Amino acid sequence: MVTLTQKSFAGLQKLGRALMLPIAVMPLAALLLRLGQPDLLNIPFVAAAGDAIFSNLGMLFAVGVAIGFAKESHGAAGLAGAVGFFVTVKTALVLVTVPPETVAGLTGAAKDLAVAGFKDTLVAWTSIPVGILAGLIAGSMYNRFKDIKLPDYLAFFGGRRFVPIVTGFCCLGLGVVFGYGWPYVTAGLDAASRTVLAAGEAGHFVYGVLNRLLLVTGLHHIVNNFAWLLVGTFRTATGELVTGDLKRFFAGDPSAGAFMAGFFPVMMFGLPAACLAMYRAARPENRRLVGGVLLSMALTSFLTGVTEPIEFAFMFLAPVLYLIHAVLTGLALVIMSMLDVKLGFGFSAGLFDYVINFKLSTHPLLMLPVGAAYFVVYYSVFRYAIAKFDLKTLGREPEGTMSTTGAAINAALFPGGPAAPAPGKLPEPATARGASYLAALGGAANVLEVEACATRLRLSLVDAARLDEAALTQLGARGVLRLAKGTAQIIIGPLADQVAGEIQDAMRAP
Repeated sequence: MVTLTQKSFAGLQKLGRALMLPIAVMPLAALLLRLGQPDLLNIPFVAAAGDAIFSNLGMLFAVGVAIGFAKESHGAAGLAGAVGFFVTVKTALVLVTVPPETVAGLTGAAKDLAVAGFKDTLVAWTSIPVGILAGLIAGSMYNRFKDIKLPDYLAFFGGRRFVPIVTGFCCLGLGVVFGYGWPYVTAGLDAASRTVLAAGEAGHFVYGVLNRLLLVTGLHHIVNNFAWLLVGTFRTATGELVTGDLKRFFAGDPSAGAFMAGFFPVMMFGLPAACLAMYRAARPENRRLVGGVLLSMALTSFLTGVTEPIEFAFMFLAPVLYLIHAVLTGLALVIMSMLDVKLGFGFSAGLFDYVINFKLSTHPLLMLPVGAAYFVVYYSVFRYAIAKFDLKTLGREPEGTMSTTGAAINAALFPGGPAAPAPGKLPEPATARGASYLAALGGAANVLEVEACATRLRLSLVDAARLDEAALTQLGARGVLRLAKGTAQIIIGPLADQVAGEIQDAMRAP
């Protein structure tokens, strides 16, 4: 029997996955907005294009979450999400009551301007929560009504065409709730935001630790959305209200960036140092084989801030070491805050974002000595722990298994050339990979749903015990997580989305 807790956890995981789609467009918004500024390319229409994305994040979340939450990720759910968002916002704006003190003593155009400003503030505060809720409703309505049959005289509106209609009616009710309760919602969000900011370094530490600890479940996207898109407010020169550490940073708020700055020392220096420690700890005869893989992972983290390949390389082998990594991440946010360093990113805390956003930052050069210290700390901690506890990190596998493991890791994390096949086994055609993964997952009858995030397959299964971990490892999996009954994740690297599509194709094959 599936318990309420298990259902709730599975639901949160699904939400975390759904948030990935709208989050994926934010690097484009940040890049366009930054490159178009006068101190870089000075191209106003490029900056305006980036600002257009940031200004409509609520609707993008409604569409993206709906598609991510819906089975088959069908576009009809995205359309329903947009419909739900517009219905909710417009309904709420008509019903909301403007506080008397906002318009006290004002008449005519001045009063109209005050009312419009009040409503714009409410939209700025709540557009993303509204977008997420509208997306969840639309995705759920798609899953429930995509195959609905209506009477013949209404048949045109049956099936997927019914989804935007029923979503609109549901979100009409949501708009009523927000219309009468919107002031209380914004007051709650404002209180939560002020509490986090008032916590200072303690708040930064807790957020940094949670960000890394929740990575394994994919739930870190939820706390990231709160910190980066909702915490804090800033009013631009044009009067626009901007919320969230990330959005405020790119809007020019000098106090923004505290919830991002601490990731730069970890991703640019700390985790590359961990790769060096794993290389030095590898068996001498294996260093040549794992060196390229570790160097690629280190460069990926340093340049782009993508760290999951490194973290999953030791997360399961040494959970205590990963806990130390989480604590060091929290401390990095505290240190950067104490030094008044403010850095921001559109994608992640790598060199590319550091350079592009350097002029928007506060005391950015101080990150370099902090990063150097973190390089020493990470290298020392990892080198000691690997040797002390004989951790089987890359290159330290028992003799006779390195060639197979190394090929699997190389194929999974860094596709760019054919990896060496396992001894006595010919390379498998790409078209057969989905079928091979499906067999290792227990067959089509065992797989209820398969989706992907950045580096993982997210699975709903009839029986997680039927997973063949040995076969999955041979195919390139780096780890298997059984997080709740019937729920599992397979860590395979950046090919996750492609492999998920191939598995889905194999499931539909006759």
